[in-house]
Amino acid sequence: MRAPLTLIVAVALLFSIGLLMVFNTTAAEIIDRSLATSTHAALLKQLAYGIIGIGLGSLLYRWGYESLLRWSVPLLIFGSVLLLLVWVPGIGFSVNGARRWIGFGKISFQPSELIKLLLPAAYIQWYLKQQQPIELKTLLRMLACLAFPIGLILLEPDNGTAVVLLAVLVVLFFLSRLNASYWALPLGCLICLGGIVGWQMPHVRSRIQVYLHPEFDLRGKGHQPHQAKIAAGSGQLFGRGLGESLQKLNYLPEARNDYIAAIYAEETGFIGVVVLIALYVLVTYAGFAIALSARDTGGFLLASTLTFLISLQAFLNLGIVSGLLPSKGMTLPFFSQGGTSLMVNMAALFVLLDIARKSKRVEYDA
Repeated sequence: MRAPLTLIVAVALLFSIGLLMVFNTTAAEIIDRSLATSTHAALLKQLAYGIIGIGLGSLLYRWGYESLLRWSVPLLIFGSVLLLLVWVPGIGFSVNGARRWIGFGKISFQPSELIKLLLPAAYIQWYLKQQQPIELKTLLRMLACLAFPIGLILLEPDNGTAVVLLAVLVVLFFLSRLNASYWALPLGCLICLGGIVGWQMPHVRSRIQVYLHPEFDLRGKGHQPHQAKIAAGSGQLFGRGLGESLQKLNYLPEARNDYIAAIYAEETGFIGVVVLIALYVLVTYAGFAIALSARDTGGFLLASTLTFLISLQAFLNLGIVSGLLPSKGMTLPFFSQGGTSLMVNMAALFVLLDIARKSKRVEYDA
């Protein structure tokens, strides 16, 4: 099967199953708590965000990835302005102690999700304009510019997105063959410094302690990880059956978001989880196949980065749900509820399809 078709089929299946699970979890919560809300509200909202994402992605597809790279720096500046707006009263608002959203009426948007697409594009555009070899002072000037939006994201605070962006930059350093002495040692120092600073931050320290010993705070931060393990474990091999989850009945709060995979595991069992992981493996394989077939360096770097970004987020989410990683808000791409995340991932999908369309080869090995 050709890589673009593989990618489209895998994403379509993920989105379709995700819609089913969003409706499944939200409808059960509304009925159980007798809320005065339609049982289809969350489903229709997720579907609407998906359609908007497809529309925006189609515009990017027509615009072309070359134009995205060419305009990436002005767009990143615009994205940084949006990050500043989260602190403006009446525009930005706080949820669970974090200021990550801007809203106008009933419409809300998370600017940090947009930065996941624009920041690597800006780096790639900068790299393509450089003369080889790249000098250290030139690299530092570029990193100083990129550090501004990352710093704003840290202030929200949204440590998970900041870590994802840093991981993407490391991948770009490697793929663009930068001198390892420029970034490997500083990265090691940054990780050590980040660990020390993070340990001084109460919310980071508490997450690590809950990760190591969730039973110490079962009524607080350890509640979700503990209930997620119960949900996943009770699914056993074949699951309880679609719609038969017990944990979604207010045992696992906000199950339709970051922990939706736990409810999916409870209802479909180990077999269902294997299918879910296989779909993400197909997305990863097809994305990298497109990258290897790109007609130019910009297409290769952008396709590789977007594929890595989607795959990393899927790995982190499933790792958190299974208890292998500390609890941190991270959506499951194309699957869990999250409007901005879904739209950005849909846009990334269409960028990959555009790179595939302009590939130097007609046939793919995937």
